[in-house]
Amino acid sequence: MGKAVVVKDVNAQELVKAYSVHLKKQGKIVLPKWVDVVKTANFKEMPPQNKDWFYERCAAVARNVYLRPGTGVGALCHRYGGKKKKTTRASHHRTGSHGVIRYALQQLEAVGVLEKDEENGGRRCTGAGQKDLDRIAGSLVN
Repeated sequence: MGKAVVVKDVNAQELVKAYSVHLKKQGKIVLPKWVDVVKTANFKEMPPQNKDWFYERCAAVARNVYLRPGTGVGALCHRYGGKKKKTTRASHHRTGSHGVIRYALQQLEAVGVLEKDEENGGRRCTGAGQKDLDRIAGSLVN
């Protein structure tokens, strides 16, 4: 019997792509009506061009919460932020869109992948969510 494969054992980009396809196939995540016009951060100039970007963001958020239980909206917004550099002035870090992250977390809670962590604050993976992520990680290795 081989060693069990978990999320940490596979490439993050491959896992996010595979899990976003899984979330889209499930059909349980409700896309917001603003999905085609919203920017993902205030330093961005245009909305994402990929039409499945929200599923990918949900998959990436689920992976991040799996790896760091107790992560909240603020930490995820900082993680998905970036550098604002438009002029000759020094660049500064800007956070990602709080509304996009909050909606992604709410949808993942509704699906049953995440739950609120009353003890420590933030969110954590449910048993079903952890099982889904580990199963998809295992399928990527084989």
